[in-house]
Amino acid sequence: MRVELAERSMFAVGKVFGPAGAYERLKGRMFIETDPTNEANARISDLKRAPLNARGKVESWTDFFLLKPVDAKKGNGQLLYDVNNRGNMLALWTFNDGERTNDPKTEAHAGHGFLMKHGFSVLWCGWNGEVQADDTQRLLCGLPIATENGKTITGKAHLEITSTEKVFSRAFSWSPWGIGAAFPSVSLDNADATLTMRPHRGADGIEVPRAEWVFGRWEDERLIPDATHVYVKAGLRPGWLYDLVYTAKEPRVTGLGLTAMRDCVSFFRHAPGETNPLAGAVQKASVFGISQSGRVIHHFLFEGLNTDERGRAVFDGALIHVAGSGKGMFNHRFRMSTEYGTQHEGHLSGSEFFPLAPLPQNDPVTGESGDSIARSRKSGHTPRILFTQTSTEYWSRAASLLHTDVEGKTDITLPDDVRVYLVAGAQHLGKSDGTPGICQQPRNTFDDRGPVLRAMLMHLVEWVKNGQTPPPSRHPRLADQSLVTFDTWKSQFPKIPGLNLPTHAYQPPRLDFGPRFQGEGIADIIPPKAGKPFQALLPAVNGDGNETSGIVLPEVAVPLGTYTGWNLRSPQVGAETMLSPLDGMFIPFAKTKAEREKTGDPRFALEERYPTQSEYLTRLTTAANKLQAEGFLLDEDVTRIIERAEKVARD
Repeated sequence: MRVELAERSMFAVGKVFGPAGAYERLKGRMFIETDPTNEANARISDLKRAPLNARGKVESWTDFFLLKPVDAKKGNGQLLYDVNNRGNMLALWTFNDGERTNDPKTEAHAGHGFLMKHGFSVLWCGWNGEVQADDTQRLLCGLPIATENGKTITGKAHLEITSTEKVFSRAFSWSPWGIGAAFPSVSLDNADATLTMRPHRGADGIEVPRAEWVFGRWEDERLIPDATHVYVKAGLRPGWLYDLVYTAKEPRVTGLGLTAMRDCVSFFRHAPGETNPLAGAVQKASVFGISQSGRVIHHFLFEGLNTDERGRAVFDGALIHVAGSGKGMFNHRFRMSTEYGTQHEGHLSGSEFFPLAPLPQNDPVTGESGDSIARSRKSGHTPRILFTQTSTEYWSRAASLLHTDVEGKTDITLPDDVRVYLVAGAQHLGKSDGTPGICQQPRNTFDDRGPVLRAMLMHLVEWVKNGQTPPPSRHPRLADQSLVTFDTWKSQFPKIPGLNLPTHAYQPPRLDFGPRFQGEGIADIIPPKAGKPFQALLPAVNGDGNETSGIVLPEVAVPLGTYTGWNLRSPQVGAETMLSPLDGMFIPFAKTKAEREKTGDPRFALEERYPTQSEYLTRLTTAANKLQAEGFLLDEDVTRIIERAEKVARD
């Protein structure tokens, strides 16, 4: 309905980025009215329980941030919308290798300027009503509270709380820092509330006596009553899972965050006149998201929201990175959108639910049938979709369920407008600093994120603009035995000295939240009933423990060690037999044959693989050029990869 512009200024001190020229930044707040009677909003849970203004509309607001060429028409005609992750902007960090920030303004934030050099306009807005303001300038949105006949709605809620260290209290949130605010307890006594604890999800729960915990937070060595925290007198045991079931109040109309995305993009894409700084400059719009943000995109399409209130398309293309097969609790009452399932944590979050794949499929266990993007297909506004995954998503996010049946028995043929790619041997968010963190082994140092995603983004642009198709899907398959069960993987993985192996990978359970959950977003069974898990599978590995399918980047094709998407938790953080949620590892090869024989390492040493530095670099260069020819690397990233390899060889 209106836009309040808080700032308009030059980006990167007016640096000129090729043909697009200099860029400017616009930030402010957008005020939105949503029509509860419009068919485009029919799937928004509790929308008809939201307060109405004098025009019979539901009001909300969202922060926005736009980077655009000063002369918008000098751009490439492409609007790239980056779905923020818990309020954080990730596009410049991802594509430009820029310094991470939620207020991009400097040359350091611009990085090497990839998006600007190619002329993209880049847009962000708030969508997650759980995100709270802090000094990092996270993007926020204001969502209304649903009521029933003018009265506060209450209902049962479930939270899983865990910690990597002993603490006495935790916020009702995804993180110990309170990034995502959950729903407050209806009262401080809440006599019906229960708290149970268990070392892992498969163990029986041990009830914590009501006298041993309260709603409150431990701060400055004192207990402060707080309806959004739980305090346990004995402290939370590291690694244990605590299930809190309580009566909550004040449910946000969470799904309005999804329509805020839709309406913000629709405004900048379609609105005419002086109010829109991109008027006449946008030919196509694409959406990008990492992890939770990628699940948001999949869920957005599941709900059929890619059509605005005027019947116009919003996104032409979607690049969904490291989302596994998940969607999420992005349109449900008293559910947390920040939660998700992994091998150890979040099994009852509901982030993986049927239908899992973007084509018609059946579930023989429940008798259900469906297609995860059927509603978007019915609207006629299905974007072209690229899913990119790392090894971690197969271990911890059930990624195989995007391209197999739900029982893991057969490969499925993806539609022509969908691609799925695995980046072999990579971990969830790209390279780490090589320290263990909460893990038993050094985390993965493999730099995969930018190179693959830059190539994929350019393919997406050509696909939506000119119909030029990207490379065929490249992921592990049952047909060629590159997709295997855990037991088969375990028989393949080398016996590396001192390395403990996982006991299993994430198998998302079928959850029953009750009869109103799918249609109205209301859970009647709390916690949900957990049924038979879906069957997720893993990429096969060679004798080095490296994956052989998917996009095998040069560092894995010509390896210096074993790169994985999994890593076990350290004993110090508890649950040491379980996987760290999103970490991989790097275990280097021995330098000499004598060294590996002394330790009993079955993997050939570096001197056995690469007699000279020149041979190593030649083989790596060949692998990089091959991927470039196949469309999985850009020329500039081939150069970067070879330069990094030369530095490693010198060192």
